Amino acid sequence: MRYISTRSLPGDPGAPFCDIVLEGLAPDGGLYLPVSYPQIGERLPELRRIWETEGYAGLGFTILSEFIDDIPAEDLRGICQRAWNADVFGSPEVAPVEELRDGLWLCHLSNGPTAAFKDMAMQLLGQLFEYELGRRGREMNIVGATSGDTGSAAEYAMRGRQHIRVFMLTPKGRMTPFQQAQMFSIDDPAITNIAVDGVFDDCQDLVKAVSNDLAFKAEHSIGAVNSINWARLVAQVVYYVAAWVQVTGSDEQEVSFCVPSGNFGNICAGHVARQMGLPIRTLLLATNENNVLDEFFRTGVYRVRSSDETLETSSPSMDISKASNFERFVFDLLGRDGERVADLFGVQLAQQGFFDLSETDEFRSLQEDFGFASGSSTHADRVATIQQVWDECGVMIDPHTADGVKVATSTEPVEVPMVVLETALPVKFAATIREALDREPEVPAAFAHLDALPRHVVDLPKDVEALKALIVSKVSTSPV
Repeated sequence: MRYISTRSLPGDPGAPFCDIVLEGLAPDGGLYLPVSYPQIGERLPELRRIWETEGYAGLGFTILSEFIDDIPAEDLRGICQRAWNADVFGSPEVAPVEELRDGLWLCHLSNGPTAAFKDMAMQLLGQLFEYELGRRGREMNIVGATSGDTGSAAEYAMRGRQHIRVFMLTPKGRMTPFQQAQMFSIDDPAITNIAVDGVFDDCQDLVKAVSNDLAFKAEHSIGAVNSINWARLVAQVVYYVAAWVQVTGSDEQEVSFCVPSGNFGNICAGHVARQMGLPIRTLLLATNENNVLDEFFRTGVYRVRSSDETLETSSPSMDISKASNFERFVFDLLGRDGERVADLFGVQLAQQGFFDLSETDEFRSLQEDFGFASGSSTHADRVATIQQVWDECGVMIDPHTADGVKVATSTEPVEVPMVVLETALPVKFAATIREALDREPEVPAAFAHLDALPRHVVDLPKDVEALKALIVSKVSTSPV
């Protein structure tokens, strides 16, 4: 399997998986995708049997084997087994499902080390990085950005691993107290937390600027853990298949998924699963008040917002107005025309801040060809939904998951099973839980004393040269 950029021109021979997993962003500024999607439609009975006999890790190995042919099979199987097991995720299913009411399901993805769905992919990425860096005898400096959960998931997955340093950018003051404590309490010389004076999109822009400086990237072995890294996204395909197996009784039965979305990585994995032949009827995208993606799927206009226009909400991990992974979907939507994608994302967005596909044949056939729909949610919706799910089902959900449940129950008629993807445990968003339920969320034992630990964080302005200087300084003083 070879991988090409979303901005590739015809004839690009592509690169192997292990090269692009270490590279992150493509040299032309695009994002990597496989040259074609492997098909699993005829293998659904086999995948169901593998789930029943080998569990989540066996299912993951089978799916990843379709995308990775430059890691020996037994090595890849071991990587999957170390990443996805009951010791790491608390249950043999790893991603168990629960029926909230007739036809509405919740897929639990937040039982990993940092209580967020990002652990599902990040645990695999940590294993892949350590394996491949060891095989090549080199080190990597990971530069990432987080709106809340990616950072802690990456740091918990990478800490203690050989050959790896982590530089994680966060929007100063924009994460919940729990999220800040979870990240900033890590005391490891190979992990540097950076609080940027701005919003998540500013952090993401700095990460991309570092990656786009190809000389600096090469000299300092810069890698990525954000969902611009294809390995993150392909790892998430696995739980779509696992959820489908658990909620269906036949290999022909369709399901729909509702996915709380900010950076478009989680739902993009669902898009890949659907393109591979998983019987998905609808991919229902749920946003909060920062509804850039919902606006596109309703109107065909993709208009990014400025930092000042990006609202601070009670589902802060979705306070994003530039969805990096959206470029991958648009590449497929436009028939994999890299030249058009480069114009839209590299020229039109830079010059005018938006692009408009509303009058194109591709947008008019979007629902039929790709199964996408969308909706948005407000703070009042989140509070009411958290209360309703607790009162009716006895299940406590976090605000982002509440965005998903709200959109799922108000947008899509339940003709097939609707699976809402859980994003985090409620403990990460205690203030909203108290507002909705007048009670404290349960604090898992692993997080009981986070608040008492000292903080390790560096303040930084929105300046790429300041970030580069910090990286150089840490590389010279912190061996890995």
